[in-house]
Amino acid sequence: MTLRYRKVLLGITGSIAAYKACELVRLLVRDGAEVQVVMSPAAEQFVGAMTLEALSHRPVRTALFDREAEMSMSHIELARWADAVVIAPASAHCLAKLATGLADDLLMTLCLATRAPILVAPAMNAAMWENPATQEHVHALIERGVQVISPDVGEQACGETGPGRLPDPEYLRAAIEELGTDSALKGVHAVVTAGPTREPIDPARFISNFSTGRMGCAIADALLERGAQVTLIHGPIDIPLPPDADCVAVTTAAEMLDAVMAHVGDCQLLVANAAVADWRPRETTGQKTRKSQEPRTLELEPTPDILATLGQKEPRPFLVGFAAETENLEENARTKLRAKNADLMVANRIGPDDGFGETETTLEVVDADSVMQLGPDSKSTLARQLVDHIAVRLSPVSSVVDFSHAARRTTRSR
Repeated sequence: MTLRYRKVLLGITGSIAAYKACELVRLLVRDGAEVQVVMSPAAEQFVGAMTLEALSHRPVRTALFDREAEMSMSHIELARWADAVVIAPASAHCLAKLATGLADDLLMTLCLATRAPILVAPAMNAAMWENPATQEHVHALIERGVQVISPDVGEQACGETGPGRLPDPEYLRAAIEELGTDSALKGVHAVVTAGPTREPIDPARFISNFSTGRMGCAIADALLERGAQVTLIHGPIDIPLPPDADCVAVTTAAEMLDAVMAHVGDCQLLVANAAVADWRPRETTGQKTRKSQEPRTLELEPTPDILATLGQKEPRPFLVGFAAETENLEENARTKLRAKNADLMVANRIGPDDGFGETETTLEVVDADSVMQLGPDSKSTLARQLVDHIAVRLSPVSSVVDFSHAARRTTRSR
């Protein structure tokens, strides 16, 4: 699992334990997450916004009716932006409002407006935690799918000893890492191809393209987040590779085909995102070709068609192909879908300001009967949305992940 590229909306409410949220923000940012802090009015009495802004590198949001921000309905944008909503610490007052659907401040409004998974980590006096009203609110939240981390037991700021302490930030970080993981892909072996290939002309020159491998690596990350085992077969790229993937480096289209065929036997999903060169020189030279005044003709031949080869394999994994197009995206993608015998074809537009090398793009996901547009958005966000769509196709009935291995005392039942 990974926190890299995850968009975490961290809510902080009125509790003396609010100071621990500073370390939690630091840990999340360290591990590559984007963190947006939202503070309740009471939280501002316990921890300063300036510290949290310095750690998160983002302005802290506090007011629901911020005229400048709300001109663009930014509270709705924040609710859509988040991959996960975490409230730590969550006060008794916060739990009561969340359980009853009150939306009288920015944080509670975001919780009602988001479709992202929500995790709350209560922190309060032991008597408040054990009060029947608080326990009823906790159970109501659990029944609605909110993940509730039981508080630690120990000495409290009020001088009492009992349950109510906010768990350590590292423990919270581990629970957040698992939040929203889809167990529908647990046990699935996925092979992802990424980046360009290079077809040598001579020892100094080659035919290639502008692919950076960002989308393929983001797809591998998204699959890992949802529990899949991932083999990433990549061409020459210079971006960080997913640390939990089994990475195989190749150079040419023929080498990529060999690597794919070596790993496809036990895989259930293959995402062919690599921008494989369509042509290679018919002949290559062992010595550098010298420049001369005479024009030179370079004779080309087609490279192996990896996706079409897999499309004819029996049995074959679920096949997702990519089509980089400059025009007629849906039409061209559907033609390629049929020609390659794939299950899904993902079309992305390429051009001067789109596609290769850009951090944001738009995708059109095409199958035999329909088309779905994703974006415009970051490649990491689009990768997660695409993987969610693939997961539904692979397993129409998804299940909720068991968080027990990440959170030792996650409250789940009465």
